[in-house]
Amino acid sequence: MKQAISMKAESEPIRVKFGAGIRLTVANEVEWLGASRAMVLSTPEQSRMAMHIAERLGHLAAGVFTKAAMHTPVAVTEEALLHLKVCKANCLISIGGGSTIGLGKAIAYRTGLPQIAVPTTYSGSEATPILGQTNKGIKTTLSDPKILPDVILYDPELFTTLPTKMAISSGLNAMAHAAEALYAQNRNSASDAIAIEGLEAFVTSLPKVIAKPTDLMACEKTLHGAYACGSVLGKVGMGLHHKLCHTLGGSFNLPHADTHAIILPHVITYNARSAAAQLLPICEMLGGSNAGLALHSFSKLLGAPMALRDLGLKEEDLDRATLLTTSQPYPNPHPITSSDIRALLGAAWEGNTPII
Repeated sequence: MKQAISMKAESEPIRVKFGAGIRLTVANEVEWLGASRAMVLSTPEQSRMAMHIAERLGHLAAGVFTKAAMHTPVAVTEEALLHLKVCKANCLISIGGGSTIGLGKAIAYRTGLPQIAVPTTYSGSEATPILGQTNKGIKTTLSDPKILPDVILYDPELFTTLPTKMAISSGLNAMAHAAEALYAQNRNSASDAIAIEGLEAFVTSLPKVIAKPTDLMACEKTLHGAYACGSVLGKVGMGLHHKLCHTLGGSFNLPHADTHAIILPHVITYNARSAAAQLLPICEMLGGSNAGLALHSFSKLLGAPMALRDLGLKEEDLDRATLLTTSQPYPNPHPITSSDIRALLGAAWEGNTPII
């Protein structure tokens, strides 16, 4: 049966479903995968949701692991692998945001087990074949087809109670994937189209979600944006934005989505110096002549976090963050220098307008 799953993966890498209440069909998806024992993953905060999914699975539930943590620590993954061995699961179900989705990816990468993702934030990480994990204070990333979930169930009902702060930050997190895709080294017309589709979905629907969280139509439209933004990240390379966020998250333990939200306008303003033409679609959506400044205004309008110091980063940490970012930089359209990155981080730490 596992061979059948692999054959399906070659022609249709991922099975994606949208709809109110779609999470309740999770048992059908386990059987579609040919699995018989599913381990449900979550963070401690979402353990009740994980238990509810396990109850829906009935005899298909093999166990529950509720210790997923931010930035996917390798130590937590190793503990989950021991739990997996004990409960003899042959399928994974990750219900939650990036922390839980990341744990599912980490386990799947090490075991080859099929996984079902049930996202509860807008970050889009469930749609990427990319795994970011942290070991001894250093966050590294890798990409592999088996990291990509086999099934994604996007249920807008799960988002009607999502805290506004998390809706904003995770939405901007997803938008960052698409914004960087516009100037990636290996971008093409197809990736541009997906990135623009994702950005437009967020620009039009995220404000509606913030204004009325129970608007299921707006939630579902935003989820379509999350999928587009996440999937395009798996088709192109990452740049300065992701390098900075991986550094700040992995080495300073800053909250993932909030960090993305704060850094995004600063990096896009920085890269607009060399990639203004590629970033023009953002200006067309939001107005203005500088994509980064347009995103800054959009973030302020939404009520997004604006300053790294508010996340607990100390001013004395900025020099080390600069060194870690510039020592092994990701490919980027605008040249990366220590002085420029230190200035960018300083503005983001203060919560100032991005430096043009």
